[in-house]
Amino acid sequence: MRPKLDWNVLCKVVDNYGDAGVAWRLSRQLVHEHAQRVTLWIDDPAPLARMVPGIDPAAEESRAEGVLVRRGPADAPWVPGDVVVDAFGAGLPPTWIDTMAHALRPPAWIVLEYLSAEAWVDGAHLRASPEPRTGLARHYWCPGFTPASGGLLREHDLVARRDAFLRDPAARAATLASVGAEPPTHGGVVLLFCYPTPSLAELFDAWSEADAPWVVLVPQGVAADAIDRWSGGRVPHPGAPLVRGALTLVSIPFVTQRDFDALLWSCDIAIVRGEDSFVRAQWAGLPFAWHAYPQEGLAHLAKVEAFLDRSLGSAPREAADAMRAFTLALNRGDGPALAGAWAPFDRARGALAASARHWADRLASRTDLAAGLVQWVESRL
Repeated sequence: MRPKLDWNVLCKVVDNYGDAGVAWRLSRQLVHEHAQRVTLWIDDPAPLARMVPGIDPAAEESRAEGVLVRRGPADAPWVPGDVVVDAFGAGLPPTWIDTMAHALRPPAWIVLEYLSAEAWVDGAHLRASPEPRTGLARHYWCPGFTPASGGLLREHDLVARRDAFLRDPAARAATLASVGAEPPTHGGVVLLFCYPTPSLAELFDAWSEADAPWVVLVPQGVAADAIDRWSGGRVPHPGAPLVRGALTLVSIPFVTQRDFDALLWSCDIAIVRGEDSFVRAQWAGLPFAWHAYPQEGLAHLAKVEAFLDRSLGSAPREAADAMRAFTLALNRGDGPALAGAWAPFDRARGALAASARHWADRLASRTDLAAGLVQWVESRL
């Protein structure tokens, strides 16, 4: 029988929803699929509360889906469990480190890194690094896309749920209706979930002047400034879309993590950001552009290029070039290039969808991140 261990997962919110989304998804999966006891410590529960029903953003403590969510961590006395996961290396309070150092059996200390397709990931995964002051062992868990990496978060039934959804046209119609959208008879549906960027105005123009109608779903608050400038203040609201030419911009409410998958499965193309929605778009097996967390000097482009190199290996050359051009223009904030890359990206949609499904199937054949993490911890008991 699998040992039931006490896990402490720590999350500091930097990227609004991405950090909280990943930490929650891991915590939930540890409870539901591996029967572990999990406390998720998060410095700001508000972003999590928008994604997970049952989380009180003002409370010091909430419980949802078997996960205890606590505000913190505070630099105060604490009882260590069996495993500590420092999500994205935000760091542990000194009192926690001292408590762990004096424990009869210190907990396994894992630093969960950001996801990357870069080559360094395989060599860094599971690298040990002693904590400088106490010498306590820390191990780096590096999510990635190769068998030598820490893998990707994926629930055991995700692929089956996706495939069942895609076989059911009524499910798509119901999902879109639930956010106030209706698919056009031709053209398509796009999810726009990006970081603020000055490049969207030209893309809105391209969509509005397209030959086919496009319904673009925008979560509330996302791209608000860009839409405000482009529309002259006629920002759409839930139930009141903005229509200009071939483009219908639909403001949609934030949905739960589980409903977000169905939303992706209902779209023809997605623009996603950060880490959690980036991974979910891959499991959805649809053409998408990844807007990486912007870094100074466009340093994030290296991550984007590395991902494109890995994921487009089986795509036809012309389709791969179209996705690359659109994605890089988005990440450079180059509006004219983004608008110019839209039509080729759209024309390559069929080939890119086939390639995306092949990529998702390949990734799904490997051990998922949570299962790999549990197996590694158990091997050290």
